[in-house]
Amino acid sequence: MRKSVILNDFEGVWLIERDIRHADGTTAQFTGRAVWRPDAAGALAYHESGQMLLASGLRFEGERRYVWTHDLSVWFADGRFFHSVPASGGDTRHWCDPDQYEGHYDFTEWPAFRVTWHVRGPRKDYRMVTRYRRSDDLADAAHGVLG
Repeated sequence: MRKSVILNDFEGVWLIERDIRHADGTTAQFTGRAVWRPDAAGALAYHESGQMLLASGLRFEGERRYVWTHDLSVWFADGRFFHSVPASGGDTRHWCDPDQYEGHYDFTEWPAFRVTWHVRGPRKDYRMVTRYRRSDDLADAAHGVLG
């Protein structure tokens, strides 16, 4: 059954697992957590943090920040528009000259969900699949409230 989501459905702490596969066959994995927290404007501030593992074995920390608004628009932290989330799942896109980002939201296993991006450009060609599931860890819950 397909789930139709609203902004408040995302509020809280989520565990994330991300697989990245480049057209040349190289891979990377990212694991961490994402927190959606209300901001002063009534939107949800999104912050993800975690660790990236490259196929070479190199590890490093990474993070991203966005703002999600009531119409399910996603904005970069600097105020630029990123993309719209289809409330019932489906396709979305973002053009970042010279690269095209083709995205897909899948809410069929809600409250777990998956976001896939295929990025193509003169120097980019990769597919990134991110799986989200709610955290049931009390420490994560405290982080979501306090952190």
